[in-house]
Amino acid sequence: MPLTTSQPISPASSFQPPDLPPMIDYDPLIRQLGKAHDALGKLNGLLINIPNLDLLITPLLTKEAVLSSKIEGTQADLEDVFRYEAEEKQSEANETERDVKEIINYRQAIHAAMDELKTKPIGVTLLRNIHAILMNSVRGNQKDKGSVRKAQVFIGMPGSTIDEALYVPPSATDLPKFLSSWEVYINSDEEKDPLVQIGVAHYQLEAIHPFMDGNGRIGRLMIPLYLYYQRLLPYPLLYISEYFEANRPLYYKNLRQVDHYRDWETWLLFFLEALTAQSLKTQKTALIMLSLYNNLKEEIAIFGSAYAIQLLDIIFETPMVSFVTIKKRLNTRSNQTIYNLIEKFVKAKILEESSDKKRNRIYVFRQLLDIVK
Repeated sequence: MPLTTSQPISPASSFQPPDLPPMIDYDPLIRQLGKAHDALGKLNGLLINIPNLDLLITPLLTKEAVLSSKIEGTQADLEDVFRYEAEEKQSEANETERDVKEIINYRQAIHAAMDELKTKPIGVTLLRNIHAILMNSVRGNQKDKGSVRKAQVFIGMPGSTIDEALYVPPSATDLPKFLSSWEVYINSDEEKDPLVQIGVAHYQLEAIHPFMDGNGRIGRLMIPLYLYYQRLLPYPLLYISEYFEANRPLYYKNLRQVDHYRDWETWLLFFLEALTAQSLKTQKTALIMLSLYNNLKEEIAIFGSAYAIQLLDIIFETPMVSFVTIKKRLNTRSNQTIYNLIEKFVKAKILEESSDKKRNRIYVFRQLLDIVK
């Protein structure tokens, strides 16, 4: 992954993003636009009609957070995140735990943004607030969290010089005008289609590169947030980072095509294909999760416990648990009731022990993790 590096440079050498709104030829996009809207519409219809959507949110949102962070170089996976939370760790003692903290920050940023969007439009203030949450970790302490960068940076391979830069974003002095233009555009009705609008806005935000670090995650996070804000989705659930990660060279190449040639068509066709593919995949995953939930709900009916459904709901939201984390959420004061219930779930092979600890053992809901991975 190329690094963002700070180094003095002449503002004249920095990139000047295109003016907004751009001139978009919609004719080559019509077919793919139709597919994207159809796929998003089906996902929206599914999510709207799920009575217990909360059961799906945490695993699906965590997967997107893992994938988005992976593009930036983190190595932690889904199990690392859920294990960290099941063990209720409060610090980041090693590299994996520092990765996990960044992933958890991404999830928290989504929730904070949703709250803010209830009363405010998308804008620079939202970007800064999200950035402050994303960078709230050991590694983010030196990244001027929540502040638009005040220095010139360039993107290049480790050890490269400015002359070898892959990309030189706008100078810090030009950021206010570009961010203001971006804010006006993303809230305007000048674009014919909202999916094109967020495709353009995503490119523009990546080109502006407003922060010292975390720009990629901010840009990707804004895509499902925008779809949620425009009521195209009832919740910002979409594995967009999975598509970008799987097609990383093409993703960056198409962004650069706009830089060099103002080739909006190639970028937008790629972006619309990403929305289509990931809407269909998210829908498929949600349906499989719901099927598993309904099947297990029938299976645990024979357990004869009033708390069995509660525990099933808990492990769907957090598929790695301990006695302690269950006790905090289950509506019973009886430790023995919890132990008995865990034993029944283990015997039924719904949960499996993942550690040899005698105290505070971790239990894994493997079937769900295998679906979400």
